Amino acid sequence: PAHAMASLYPFWQNDTKTPKVDDGSSPEIKISVPFIFFGAPYRSVYVNNNGVISFNALVSQFTPEAFPLTDGRAFVAPFWADVHNGIRGEIYYRESRDPELLRRASKDIRKHFKDMASFSAIWVFIVTWEEVTFYGGSSTTPVNTFQAVLITDGVSSFAIFNYHEISWTTGTASGGDPLTGLGGVMAQAGFNGGNVTNFFSIPGSRTPDIVNIEETTNVNIPGRWAFKIDGREI
Repeated sequence: PAHAMASLYPFWQNDTKTPKVDDGSSPEIKISVPFIFFGAPYRSVYVNNNGVISFNALVSQFTPEAFPLTDGRAFVAPFWADVHNGIRGEIYYRESRDPELLRRASKDIRKHFKDMASFSAIWVFIVTWEEVTFYGGSSTTPVNTFQAVLITDGVSSFAIFNYHEISWTTGTASGGDPLTGLGGVMAQAGFNGGNVTNFFSIPGSRTPDIVNIEETTNVNIPGRWAFKIDGREI
């Protein structure tokens, strides 16, 4: 039943979905292990429709700002932009300790981080934005499919971003073109620590280049970015 997309971790129809509400979010999701982000352990997450997984508060903001933000929100942003799943697309999430998924995650971390040769994942959290269009778009405007995978062994934490198809960057309320979803204040990808010192922006964020993120990488696999996110530096 898994979707056959090379770079994506599997996601299923029986995953939980976020509500089809403009700027909506999941409820607070209590997680079964503490997830360490920039040195702080978190016990719950929110999956936010606008391309963000946040730790201490939901994020309804639809126009991305440059990192670092000064308002205390800590979050992981595979693609922070004005998604509207009420028009088109689904946003799936699942927490898992499935041995097969943990094996895959462990293998990926060992491959992408040479100094983590004995890493063994105990927990993954997979969020997939499937064929979502932008606020102000329609059932025929371009769609994006992307994914964030959070992985931990209880000590070290990682985020893998998989970009399957990125065709738009901006909703109309952020100045985007209503037919193409381009222009205006474009998507931001990266990490915001909730303080002004800890943050990381993927190159091209908030520029026209971000639409090409499915072709860029820091781990030699186009469309995949992987980061160790538990320490002070990413």
